[in-house]
Amino acid sequence: MNSRTHPTDRDKGNGVELTTEEARAGATPHMTRYILGWGLALVIIAFLIVLAAYSWG
Repeated sequence: MNSRTHPTDRDKGNGVELTTEEARAGATPHMTRYILGWGLALVIIAFLIVLAAYSWG
């Protein structure tokens, strides 16, 4: 791990600066965007069903 102290931190130089990869600490699969898209589509469909049930009922 290649970390550096940052002398201008409020905690008087006790902070640690990490790169993006070091801070992430895990894999980020590209599948997440599809899960979010499908979830959003399903929520919209559910709201449309509820709206239709209250409009026609």
